[in-house]
This record gives sequence, C-alpha cells and structure tokens, in this order.
Amino acid sequence: MRMTTIAALLFALPAAAQAQPDPLAARSKGSPTAPITVYEMSDFQCPYCKRHFDQTFGTLEKEYVATGKVRWIFINLPLTSLHPNAVAAAELAMCAAKQNRFWPAHDMLFKHQQLWAPLKNPAPFFISLADSLRLNKAAITSCLDKAETRAEVKSDADGAVKAGAQSTPTFYIEGGLMSGAYGLEIWRPILDSIYKVKTKKP
Repeated sequence: MRMTTIAALLFALPAAAQAQPDPLAARSKGSPTAPITVYEMSDFQCPYCKRHFDQTFGTLEKEYVATGKVRWIFINLPLTSLHPNAVAAAELAMCAAKQNRFWPAHDMLFKHQQLWAPLKNPAPFFISLADSLRLNKAAITSCLDKAETRAEVKSDADGAVKAGAQSTPTFYIEGGLMSGAYGLEIWRPILDSIYKVKTKKP
C-alpha cells in the first residue's frame, strides 16, 4: 500500500482491518501508484461535504483520478455534536465496503442526504437502500445491527483529528491540509502544481 508515513500512522485501522492486503482499497479510487494521494476526511451528513460531492468531486475524478494522477481515499470524520446520524451513515458505507459497494453507498448517501439526515432513526431507511445498492440485505442488516464497522469509523475519526482536521470536509494532500468545500478553480492549480513537482525528471 502506497501511503506517506505520517498518513499510515494517523489513519491506522483496527487490527482486523490491517490484516487485509490493503485495508483502504474498498474506499479508494485511482491507481495505488498515482503520484498524488488525497485523503478526504468527510461526514456524510455535512452539507459542505455534500456540496463538494455535488459540485466538485465528479470533475476531479474524471480529470485526476481516472487519468492516474491522483489516488483518492475516503476517511470517515462524523461530527457527532452537529450531525446525529453521521456515524450511522458512515457505518452503512463501511458495511457496504465489505461487499465492495462503498462508492455506490457513498454516492447514494450524499444524493439523498436531505431524506435521511432529519430522521430520528435512520436505520430502516439505510436498510431500504440495500436493493438499490445491490447489497445482500441480510448481511447489511447484520452488519448494522452488530455495529461491525463502528471501530473502523472511530479509528478513522481519531486519525483525522490527529492529522489536524477540525471541520469537514478537510483534505490531507501530500503532507498539507486544506479545509473547506472549494471549487475547481482552487483544486486544479493545487493538484497540477503537486503533479508537476512529483513527476519532474531529475
């Protein structure tokens, strides 16, 4: 797994997850050997994270991830004091990751944020997404009922805080932090500059 040393320390996962060949693979996009790695520290209930998803991420994925320039890794940072359903949403996404469906769950959670965010108990709604996400319903229900991914979500959040994240979304980009839902006019110069440095021939 290609990861900067500090990131490996900050985003350490529970022992069971670490036993996998690449514990972050299910929630990563792009080549493991891409010259740039971006860690998105995000909260599924955060409106600014949704803005990033709606307005920016799709184009970044096409221009930088799909072209082999960037590996994008999602790190859960549920802000529980502000967003009471954020942990439950993160657990759903991580349960979906067990069935290699993290990114479809990620997309659906952000697209339908306004539906589940105000619910007192979002679990029935989340389970209702199983068919649309092509998940094994029994497995996803068991995963949520037993809180099988809660430790991984907490480990993510602890690592993100250690990395310096105080709000969402925050992005860890090759040793630096950027907080906020910025547009492409901010992202492109940053990624282009880092890519130029990282791929410069000696």
